[in-house]
Amino acid sequence: MDIEELIDDVISREGGYSDHPADRGGPTRWGITQAVARTDGYSGDMRDFPRERAAALYARLYWSRPRFDTVAKVAPRIAAELFDTGVNMGPKVATTFLQRALNALNRNARDYPDIAVDGVLGPQTSAALSTFLRVRAPRGETVLLKAIEALQGERYVDLAERRPANEAFLYGWLANRIGEPNG
Repeated sequence: MDIEELIDDVISREGGYSDHPADRGGPTRWGITQAVARTDGYSGDMRDFPRERAAALYARLYWSRPRFDTVAKVAPRIAAELFDTGVNMGPKVATTFLQRALNALNRNARDYPDIAVDGVLGPQTSAALSTFLRVRAPRGETVLLKAIEALQGERYVDLAERRPANEAFLYGWLANRIGEPNG
């Protein structure tokens, strides 16, 4: 799946305009919050926020900037998951899930050294990912994907437990985000 398909999937899942009273993100359109749109210079009503602008923001802020495009070259399903998780929770959170999973799966640093869990996809994280995929081929990407999704699911439950208003979203998060867009 290429980035245009991933963006189309996210936009279709996120839908058009929303301003749910329990959503701390406030008014959103195409899944882009008003705060993100304003930071990008958009000053209009979010009901009118253009789809093309949302797509450009997704490509820049949630694919290129966090370097998920580099992950796609070695692990396309992981990259798709990081993108989708990054859209919903922020790219740094998605990257920390990857880093935590890589550290937990390195067999006490026998396969590669532990990496900093800093939410930055730098050379050490990239090297750890490449080594993991090589050492754990052919199933490594599938297992790593499961670990990332487990961390994501745990965070959703935690968010709902800590803030009961988030229970309004928990079912949808689990139904539409865990296992998506990777099936």
